[in-house]
Formats: sequence, C-alpha cells, structure tokens
Amino acid sequence: MPYYEKQSGFEKKVSYQIKKNSEKISIFSIKLIHQIFDTINISLLVLIFSLFFLSFDSQRKWTNTYKTLSKTKAINNNLIDYISKIEEFYISELESLNIYRKTKPEDLIYLDKLAEKKESLFKINLRSFIEGFSDSKYQRGY
Repeated sequence: MPYYEKQSGFEKKVSYQIKKNSEKISIFSIKLIHQIFDTINISLLVLIFSLFFLSFDSQRKWTNTYKTLSKTKAINNNLIDYISKIEEFYISELESLNIYRKTKPEDLIYLDKLAEKKESLFKINLRSFIEGFSDSKYQRGY
C-alpha cells in the first residue's frame, strides 16, 4: 500500500500544478483577448468620430454650394424674364411698323379741345382699388 499512497499523492501534486498552470495560461489569454478587443473598440470609436466630422464638414460645404446654386438659379430666372420682356417689346415694335403707314396732311383731323372733367382724388383711388380686386392685383395668401 505505501507504493500506491505515494503514487496518488504524486498524482494530486501533478494535477494541482497542471490546474495552476492552466489557470495562469487562461488568465493570460483572457487578458490578451480583452486587450485586443479594447484596442479594436478604441480604433472603431476613433474611426466613427473622424468619419462623423468629415461628413459634417462635407455637409457644410454642400450647404454652401446649394445656397450659391439657388442664388444663381434666381438670377438666371430674372434674366430670362428680362430677356422675354425685351423680346416681347421688340416684336411688338416690329409688328407696329408694318401696321402703321405714314400720314399726310390730308389724313389729319383737327378737333376742338374738349374741357377736361375733374375727378376727386377719392374717386380715382376707389376706382383703382376696385379694378385691382377685379384684376386680382390684391390677393389673399399664396
């Protein structure tokens, strides 16, 4: 029996050392894994913040570009309106040249000067106000 007792004690000692070594290895490997995950998390956070600030900066640049484009569009629309009004004026002038003919003294008719009717300022303003409503010059809302 003494031989077996010594052998079982040896097994206990060896198994205890193996457990102790495996605990050291597992603690070391766990610390290493945590270190790796911490590094990955920190690098991801840095990446996210840097991309956030880059996108914020590009959004600001796009907003400024959009404002400039909107102003340019408004100016172009105004220019198109002015050009169309000028074209309309010149076309009407060209058409009026063909309609009218040169007059001669025989074509003129002389009329006596008629007395002008004087209207009050209130009636003139009231009439223009009513005409403005009928022409939808004064509108409500948009």
